[in-house]
Amino acid sequence: MSESAVTPGLAAGRRRWWLPFVWLGLLLLACLGMAELEAVFRWLEPDSREVIYRRSEFPTLLGRHLLVVGVASLLAIVAGVGAAVLVTRPFGRDFLPLVAQFASMGQTLPPVAVLALAVPVLGFGTLPIIVALLLYGLLPIVRNSLAGLQGIDPAIHEAARGMGMSRGQVLRQVELPLAAPIILAGVRTSVTINIATAALGATVGASNLGDPIISGIVNGNTAYIVQGALLIGLLALTVDSAFERLLGWR
Repeated sequence: MSESAVTPGLAAGRRRWWLPFVWLGLLLLACLGMAELEAVFRWLEPDSREVIYRRSEFPTLLGRHLLVVGVASLLAIVAGVGAAVLVTRPFGRDFLPLVAQFASMGQTLPPVAVLALAVPVLGFGTLPIIVALLLYGLLPIVRNSLAGLQGIDPAIHEAARGMGMSRGQVLRQVELPLAAPIILAGVRTSVTINIATAALGATVGASNLGDPIISGIVNGNTAYIVQGALLIGLLALTVDSAFERLLGWR
């Protein structure tokens, strides 16, 4: 393929990245300039003394939200992909139904129920919501990892082994790269879901973007609820569009 044919494709791929940056810009503007929208929120809550959530800075809440989701997602990726790799090896195939059922059970249990069970053991704070998000985010990763690894043509395995590759080399250099788009699609679903679910952490003392929502519900302040929901929505759109472009780039 000529260089002239490749260059337009690369340029078009780069141009597709404008949307995640637009969402990111809107998210940062909303975090830093929420107070400038006081007139809008005053219209929503004309009788409230305060219409802008001020107990914590919005950039701080955003950072805490990202930290919780990031840690839980990283653990879910390691556990989910690792479990899928193990049960697709000859020595682990007997455990495939058990892994699939465990992952399904994690998403069947409501995060609120997981939090209620985790708090007496782990206490209040960040750890219970990380556990809840980890369990809740496993299913899409495990399911897609299994689909990606099991969907590889056996002839590709035979060709790789025929070239003298060890089982570890086949996994690292052939299977995981081929399954990566499907695995990333599962990670995208898991992370996007957990961005919204992480707001429940505010109910157990894990400060994040759920704080304004919970405070708004407790105090009957719709403006607080809208502020938290707006930031969580913009964050979800930023991350989801970034994953979409990453999958398209591949």
